[in-house]
Amino acid sequence: DYIRAHVPEAGTAPLAGNSIGTDRQFISRDMPELDNYLHYRMVDVSSIKELCRRWFPRIYFGQPEKGLSHRALADIKESIRELRYYRRTVFVAEPGPSSAEITAVVKDLGPA
Repeated sequence: DYIRAHVPEAGTAPLAGNSIGTDRQFISRDMPELDNYLHYRMVDVSSIKELCRRWFPRIYFGQPEKGLSHRALADIKESIRELRYYRRTVFVAEPGPSSAEITAVVKDLGPA
């Protein structure tokens, strides 16, 4: 019911998070009703991180520190925070943010 309240049309919500391939397999196998609401495309934040490591090292090395709790809700919030960071530092017009702007984004996002 919760998902239907936020995603009225089945098959439209992308699964997002860090390293979510196994999560998707689990959902597909054990939660088929939820799986029906998910789009076939996924947003894997760890893939964006890997691209930054290779193509935008300044942004990669400037990223906010991660928390180390490895609890489900904390990991979800951390993935959202990390994706917000990339949205504000990678997915911007050229020439991209300066080191000072990257630091300001991290400060604005707050602690993990």
